[in-house]
Amino acid sequence: MARDYAQDLSGMGRPVSLGSALSGAWGRTLTVFGPRCPYRVGDTVIGDDPFSGRREGVVVWQDRRSVGVKTPYGVFFFDHRLVKPLD
Repeated sequence: MARDYAQDLSGMGRPVSLGSALSGAWGRTLTVFGPRCPYRVGDTVIGDDPFSGRREGVVVWQDRRSVGVKTPYGVFFFDHRLVKPLD
């Protein structure tokens, strides 16, 4: 199977300091305990925001804390706590 990308080899062979290794490990540990979005791309949801109003649509983008909901009027971004699944 052919790949459409090539690995960047410029970083190989460089020494890694103990501080940078520990800071990377600490950052990955903190992201595990951070908030995660429970919705996936393709889920039908209702976003209820006091500023942009109530919007019903499909999730087209999701991050750890926010989702992008595509409606007939465009894409609106909501905090994942303001979004509920459509019943």
